[in-house]
Amino acid sequence: MSAIVVTKENFEEIKNSEKTVLLDFYADWCGPCRMVAPIVAQIAEECPQYTVGKINVDDQPELAQQFGVVSIPTLVVMKGGEVVTQSAGARPKAQILAMLEG
Repeated sequence: MSAIVVTKENFEEIKNSEKTVLLDFYADWCGPCRMVAPIVAQIAEECPQYTVGKINVDDQPELAQQFGVVSIPTLVVMKGGEVVTQSAGARPKAQILAMLEG
């Protein structure tokens, strides 16, 4: 399954997923975001036990503000609709998977 484009219209549905949710806050112009994007896409494809969403901060500033995103990329892990961990900056795949499993 590929990553879901998250907007304020579908955010509640994503947030309330029964699966652990990984949200990738990014922008098209952001170099580190482009480094993380293929890793996030891999996780979306290889790990069906997770719901993976991508949020473009330029298109969805309300969601970025709601999560206090001040630096991108920011990765957020949610379980049961609650944020369990949030990390700014590019991360290798192993660290992202560790965030999801933590």
